[in-house]
Amino acid sequence: MSTAPLAERLRPRTLDDVIGQQHLLGEGKPLRLAFRSGEPHSMILWGPPGVGKTTLARLMADSFDAEFIALSAVLSGVKDIREAVERAQVIRANSGRRTILFVDEVHRFNKSQQDAFLPHVESGLLTFIGATTENPSFEVNGALLSRAAVYVLKSLTEDDLNALIARGAAELGGLEFSDEARSALAASADGDGRKLLNNLEIVAGAAQAKKLKKVETSLLTETLGDALRRFDKGGDAFYDQISALHKSVRGSNPDAALYWFTRMLDGGADAKYLARRIVRMAWEDIGLADPRAMQIANDAAATFERLGSPEGELALAQAVIYLAIAAKSNAGYMAYNAARAFVAQDSSRGVPEHLRNAPTKLMKQLGYGKLYRYAHDEPEAYAAGETYLPDGMAEPHWYQPAPRGLESKIADKLAHLRELDRAAGKDDD
Repeated sequence: MSTAPLAERLRPRTLDDVIGQQHLLGEGKPLRLAFRSGEPHSMILWGPPGVGKTTLARLMADSFDAEFIALSAVLSGVKDIREAVERAQVIRANSGRRTILFVDEVHRFNKSQQDAFLPHVESGLLTFIGATTENPSFEVNGALLSRAAVYVLKSLTEDDLNALIARGAAELGGLEFSDEARSALAASADGDGRKLLNNLEIVAGAAQAKKLKKVETSLLTETLGDALRRFDKGGDAFYDQISALHKSVRGSNPDAALYWFTRMLDGGADAKYLARRIVRMAWEDIGLADPRAMQIANDAAATFERLGSPEGELALAQAVIYLAIAAKSNAGYMAYNAARAFVAQDSSRGVPEHLRNAPTKLMKQLGYGKLYRYAHDEPEAYAAGETYLPDGMAEPHWYQPAPRGLESKIADKLAHLRELDRAAGKDDD
């Protein structure tokens, strides 16, 4: 039996050997058509680890009988790119063959490094294939991005992983698994085919040492321990999951909110960061519809600061639940944004004289504050008909209370005050 790692021994030799990615590789799908086009084109393969990005790049080179040069953006620099270009030039001069330059983790290259091979992609010397786990919209130069098709690869499904287990078990001499062990092994990979095959190889070694022909879940627990789920604290998975948490709270689904909250904790997210986001959710999506939400969110964050992990996480979880079931309103958030946008483009309007402070005799002589009406001396403690905006500025009505929670009562009060203004002859326009 070969001493090469199982993942390498099972690397697909043809496109039909690839497991998963049928949305790209199925009949009539984009990558299948690209392989049949007769001419390779530059592309970016965007997806999580272990889903076949390197394999597809190698198969593309084989399909078009192209020289395959692989670089890792983690280990390579401009010097390596220059050497790859020189090698491609020699190959073209000697044999006329094209070269496919594969750059793994291309998002790790800075702008100057990406610029170094861009002219050679434009000239046709190199067909560029970049692999990235990060959103290329943010991590790849616009000039390069405009010259490359982007294909989004997906995590392997449970069916994909089970098919890979069957293929790997056959390669390892027909190792058998109980249904529970097979499901647990698939779950340990979290959609990552390479991780699955590595775990399978570890388990197979343990089974061989124990002279076992069938693997049970007890052996997986013994050999793999707590398999960590994939979670990139600074990558797309992080931002996708915090987005899902926020939108679940906004959508008033406490179970979904708890799911994403615990997924992030389980994946290693910083609970202090989650606490800050929970406080933000309270202000942005609930606001004055339920002021208790802000208090509960702040108290939960303070509790976590005092208790730490894991005890303090319970407080954050209960805050998430409360925020999810609370009345929702973004009225304050929208009003604030509207006011900021208005001020940013408006002129610097002066403060009306009746609202100005008059701490000196001169200021009083100038009439500062002279016509100001003290609200507490007015009926209902409201100076009906008074204006507090700059002269000539119409009432903008930025704040529009939602008809939910406390804000429904706030709306009633504002409507009553505006009616008092109209009775006093104030033009509300």
